[in-house]
Amino acid sequence: MERSVYREMAELDQRHWWYRARRQVLAELIRREAMPPPNGRILEIGCGTGHNLEMLGAFGQVDAVELDDEARGMAETRLGRTVMNAPLPELAGVAKGAYDLVAALDVIEHIDDDAAALDAIAARLKRGGKLVMTVPAHQWMWSAHDVVNHHKRRYSKAALQRLIERSPLRLDKAGYFNSLLFPLALAERGASKLRGKDSADVKLPPKALNNSLEAIFAAERHLVGRLPLPPGLSLFAVASAI
Repeated sequence: MERSVYREMAELDQRHWWYRARRQVLAELIRREAMPPPNGRILEIGCGTGHNLEMLGAFGQVDAVELDDEARGMAETRLGRTVMNAPLPELAGVAKGAYDLVAALDVIEHIDDDAAALDAIAARLKRGGKLVMTVPAHQWMWSAHDVVNHHKRRYSKAALQRLIERSPLRLDKAGYFNSLLFPLALAERGASKLRGKDSADVKLPPKALNNSLEAIFAAERHLVGRLPLPPGLSLFAVASAI
């Protein structure tokens, strides 16, 4: 990702509705579908500035990987120890067969060879360990946001399922999330095109709007993984090492 994206993330990740609600949704998904054993070992690949580490730490002992030097430094401050620099798909130096849970949250879309990335992740999981991953949905929604984030692709649900089914992992569950706000996102995208603007900037909305958007998105924590949600901005998958 562009360095400016990491700085924006560090500025907003504790206040912006998207980060705050997404952590709530993912925490509930892990609790229901991928709960590690007590004191289990957890690895977050591509942790960015570390905004998910506290959430993941509620489930076990967390290790992390991040490639960007500045973001890794921020993550180390939050984690309180070293964050590894180990690119996918090699993950050199990351112990094999060591983890009960691997989180790859909006990461795999950055990797040229996503199949090799899943092979490497599978090798780091204990037998029966879980992968929780998220990716952006709908290639037709490609925008400046994808460009500055250095995405290689967005995924359809079918493509994400195929990717996992062809890997050493067993697909347990996959589906959309950030669905309740999807119509609003489509309307905003359409308005931007009419204005001739395709901006990658992320801004903090006014407090009342920020709180409302957070409440709507976070409400999906009661549904995701339990009921199939309609198409949304993102996809999740849970898979098991066999």
